Amino acid sequence: MINTLKGHIAEVEKFSADTPEAIEAFRIKYLGKKGLLNVFFAEFKNVPNNQKKEFGQTINELKQRATDKVNELKNALHHQTEEKGKFGDLTRPGNPIELGARHPISIVKNQIIDIFSRIGFNVSEGPEIEDDWHNFTALNLPEYHPARDMQDTFFVQTDPDILLRTHTSSVQVRYMENNKPPIRTISPGRVYRNEAISARSHCFFHQVEGLYIDKDVSFADLKQTLQYFTTELFGKSKIRLRPSYFPFTEPSAEVDVYWGLETETDYRMTKGTGWLEIMGCGMVDPNVLKNCGIDPEEYSGFAFGMGIDRIALLLHQISDIRLLSENDIRFLEQFKGAL
Repeated sequence: MINTLKGHIAEVEKFSADTPEAIEAFRIKYLGKKGLLNVFFAEFKNVPNNQKKEFGQTINELKQRATDKVNELKNALHHQTEEKGKFGDLTRPGNPIELGARHPISIVKNQIIDIFSRIGFNVSEGPEIEDDWHNFTALNLPEYHPARDMQDTFFVQTDPDILLRTHTSSVQVRYMENNKPPIRTISPGRVYRNEAISARSHCFFHQVEGLYIDKDVSFADLKQTLQYFTTELFGKSKIRLRPSYFPFTEPSAEVDVYWGLETETDYRMTKGTGWLEIMGCGMVDPNVLKNCGIDPEEYSGFAFGMGIDRIALLLHQISDIRLLSENDIRFLEQFKGAL
């Protein structure tokens, strides 16, 4: 009986196959429920006691050899099929490559940068983790100003003077500290506010803030710049400036663009007025210029700031601001045609 087992071991070693059917037949012959191995295991009880050890070892060897042979032949056949499928027909068309899409935030940001670059504005960037001076003090926000409250700002617990920037005005401060007038720059970037997340607001969002510093800059220059911007981005040329208050500009204003009342959506977005608020602006406060090492007696300037997220919602008719940060492929694929 042991010699019979050894004969099968030799047969297994010599076996070769190049089709899945032949390999499966070989597997069933030895390893199937009614295969030879189960037959030999059933005969174990009839083997003399002095041969049981050798008989058991030989059966296990046959089982291992048969299993290894099946795996070896399957792997060889798999690689052979794979190579043939890969290189067999070089004239067949290739697999389609999925095209990505720009994020709506990037689309709108690039549009804004392009519009202002045409009238001489460059792009400046700065850190998202800021210090107290650049985010608050240099911008005329005193120590006990409400904007410094923990309910509005994310402070770093290990250092009360370090925080996540609440606006990109901090980039403008850094730019003024390191550059002499004339200055004409915009600062796009992500900012953070300690706000409840809802369909209309988020704890982080994106801004573009602009700054122009030179001799004899007036409020009329500011209005004309914003008039140009709204016409280029929205196709709407009618704007109005309402008096407002910002610590770092004086005088300050909110900018509304006349959106119209042609559709139900227009009524909903403008609350039935036809006017839509898009940004804040104003003449740079002399104290801010002085804090940044610029002589307010010689130079003046204007600044403005807008939220990219809100403009993206408006231009692309997106109903929920949370969609912009959820990375849902179904949502992002809608923007494949945009640049």
